[in-house]
Amino acid sequence: MTRRVVVVSAGLSVPSSTRLLADRLGAAVVERLGADTRLDVVELRPLAHALADALVTGFASGDLAEAQDLVRRADGLVVVTPVFAASYSGLFKTFFDVLEQGTLDGKPVLLGATAGTARHSLVLDHALRPLFSYLHAVAVPTGVFAATDDFGTDADLSGRIARAAGELADLVGGGPALHVVTDAEVAEAGAVPFEQLLARASGRE
Repeated sequence: MTRRVVVVSAGLSVPSSTRLLADRLGAAVVERLGADTRLDVVELRPLAHALADALVTGFASGDLAEAQDLVRRADGLVVVTPVFAASYSGLFKTFFDVLEQGTLDGKPVLLGATAGTARHSLVLDHALRPLFSYLHAVAVPTGVFAATDDFGTDADLSGRIARAAGELADLVGGGPALHVVTDAEVAEAGAVPFEQLLARASGRE
């Protein structure tokens, strides 16, 4: 069975360190999964105008619709953003803003980011993980941040890439099935009032 991995790169320059990291992560995942893996790359820079239109109209067409379909059908994602103002870029966020709700439910995702200095490395945990948690994706434990200097001291970066790629490959390649509880399931089960939970905890119920 062919596994589908999609790389989403939000680099703005050409060439781009963001795209360089994205390509290395994607290649590492394919190496772990084997030859029966399909790898697609979604470059957001050429989709900037279409993303702005979709944000306003709520409708995606052309290349943007194709990119959304790739993400929808992917078994796993690699997402990489440059750091702007200590967070992900607006282009990166807009792409995920215009995805249909539920597209990323339970989908394994490898998080990556690039910046000029290592001072921005916390962006993975402070910005990207909360975003993909909200989208009900399953972010692998190891995120990969690469500052400009990291591309020169390759041994450490290569080790982090290999570890993160292995974690994504384990999930994509037949790891334990993941079930994400939907809002509808929560409503059907019925929410327990906070006062009742307190009463149970105190032994008053």
